Amino acid sequence: MKLIDDLRNLDRNNIGGWPRSVKVFFTALVVVVILLVGWYFFISGQQDDLASAQAKEVQLKQEFSSKQAEVVNLEALKAQLAEMNNLLRQMLRQLPSKTEMPALLVDISQTALSAGLETELFQPGPEQPKEFYAEQPIGIRMQGTYHQFGTFISGVASLPRVVILTMHDVSLHPQQASGNKDAPPPGGQLVMEGTVKTYRYLGDEETAAATGGKPAKPATGGK
Repeated sequence: MKLIDDLRNLDRNNIGGWPRSVKVFFTALVVVVILLVGWYFFISGQQDDLASAQAKEVQLKQEFSSKQAEVVNLEALKAQLAEMNNLLRQMLRQLPSKTEMPALLVDISQTALSAGLETELFQPGPEQPKEFYAEQPIGIRMQGTYHQFGTFISGVASLPRVVILTMHDVSLHPQQASGNKDAPPPGGQLVMEGTVKTYRYLGDEETAAATGGKPAKPATGGK
């Protein structure tokens, strides 16, 4: 071929005298080299950005699908939450009311007496309103046998109204014989002292006051 012959017979000291075909060849070669270098430093970087953007697109699509699923189930979740709130209110209304609390406290004290416990202290404290219910702390100090304490707890559980008693900082220890700390407790007597809490439900007005004057919204979604 003529181009190959021209390349073999090139005079490197006389570039201006090179044949036209050779000049065109080297010009094209330089352009190709420039394009390759430009691709390496510019286009390859753009490809990295493109790959990163594609990965981000996949992540955003996954997030969109997750959010879409949440939106689709939002109404069902709202209805389920409203039904649970309604059920909670129904359960709370099984607790004693405000007017029933004085009689309930008397019933608890009488139950302890009927069980044979000696009540040295039974002192109700001020109520502590919560969102849907109120706590009634009671300071106690009772003395009796293990069996008598069991009878007392069983008797409280058998009261006509639902009664919940929770113990806070309550200790149960043997009664010490007077004047002798090392002597065994007389007749297996035990002493329980501390604070127990019982609970009652709040009426609508009390609930509104406990929640800052905002009455609870009626539950919806139930049958």
